[in-house]
Amino acid sequence: MKPALDLVIFGGTGDLSTRKLLPALFQLHRHQLADRLNLIVATGRATISDEDFRASVKSNLQTFLPEGDWSEEVWSSFHDRLRYSTIHSDKAADYEVLGELLDGSGAPGRLYYLATLPSLYGEMCQQLRAAGLVNEHSGVVLEKPIGHDLESCSQINEEVAQVFAEESTFRIDHYLGKETVQNLLAVRFGNPLFSPMWRNTFVDNVQITVAEDIGVEGRGDYYAKTGALRDMVQNHLLQLLSIVAMEPPVSLRAADIRDEKMKVLRALMPITADNARACTVRGRYAAGAVNGEAVKGFLEEADFQYADATETFVAIKATINNWRWAGVPFYLRTGKRLSRRYSEIVIEYKRQPFSLFANDPNELTNKLVIRLQPEESISLHTLNKKPGLTNKLSLQPVELHLTDESRNKAQSYDAYERLLLDAINGDQTLFMRRDEVETAWRWIDTVIEAWEQNGTPVKDYNAGTMGPSNAIALMAIDGRSWYE
Repeated sequence: MKPALDLVIFGGTGDLSTRKLLPALFQLHRHQLADRLNLIVATGRATISDEDFRASVKSNLQTFLPEGDWSEEVWSSFHDRLRYSTIHSDKAADYEVLGELLDGSGAPGRLYYLATLPSLYGEMCQQLRAAGLVNEHSGVVLEKPIGHDLESCSQINEEVAQVFAEESTFRIDHYLGKETVQNLLAVRFGNPLFSPMWRNTFVDNVQITVAEDIGVEGRGDYYAKTGALRDMVQNHLLQLLSIVAMEPPVSLRAADIRDEKMKVLRALMPITADNARACTVRGRYAAGAVNGEAVKGFLEEADFQYADATETFVAIKATINNWRWAGVPFYLRTGKRLSRRYSEIVIEYKRQPFSLFANDPNELTNKLVIRLQPEESISLHTLNKKPGLTNKLSLQPVELHLTDESRNKAQSYDAYERLLLDAINGDQTLFMRRDEVETAWRWIDTVIEAWEQNGTPVKDYNAGTMGPSNAIALMAIDGRSWYE
């Protein structure tokens, strides 16, 4: 039986903790899944009493929990776990005070969740070790982005590795905690119907879209230095791609799944200066309207330094150089201020050689559509006969839902609930390994270098659209189109 532990959230009063982490912990407590947890300690630079912190958490939970999930009865026991400790990342005395608090808990295990600037990860880990707060039962959770490029990522990983072993390090990507992403493994490897057709013999193309209708939302300074490629493609989209394209693992153990994901990332063909303009599109939102409301363009939102070279939209035609996927393009796109918010994976199958049916242009194809947000679902798009007494057979599209629509609200959960529970229990299956993150950065760095070498332009697109017209052309030149 694993020992009890205390959870310490660095950046415990920040936006991520307020909107996601503490609500997720409340839900785990409500479902009696967090019994291994003793204290939940939030840290921040401000000086706040435990009572004031608890009052703030209560107010925020009532705001951010799903409607109907707040419970005074659950709160009456949950709030006893909450503590606050003032921490300045570079002040050793603050860590000593934290140590006194944790020593008073009596729990032998400690899990440190670093929801701060990644540039502070190394220093925080070193301070924890110097204060004697790391033992054989300690672990650390690292929020993305881990670094700004391969060099900075490797440096952060090395600094963390000096304190925490790899098997105790949890690099989080909340997309991997979504039910539908995990269900994708069941669809792929649990159904003989799909497994033989999951290859270039049958698949025409794969599309992965992560679309946001919001702008930079207070993250302008960070975003101006980062852009959509580093912010979204390096982690979310490449992780989804690796799960879609991976070979069957020898088991469902974390190490075996991550080994197969690594093979996919290593097989990605580099994007060079010679093909960057043909394989990538960069965009930046200009003024427009989203959901009926007028919005400013990215450059109008604040005085960003060097923001004229920042993309808020990116589309990529990626190629996986292995036997299963040779010849199958993987189209990736993500952006801000798009027409709507959704994330999905589309597996589009090849067309029939010709059509036997009247008035059928043979443009409708079978598709497997995996929707990740706002709703989670998996559906298979097939063709059926149009009903009627006509003497000619003609086709119509039919959508077959493969997910359990009877699943009630009590069975649904937020991705952070899944990931926090796994981190508490020491299960690394849904977390990224060091070599995964660094290999993803290595590929992203080739794209950035290619953009710099050939001057790939940043094209404006109106807010409320699905990106610049070049993104449509990226697929149209291949005789394909984005699934909308």
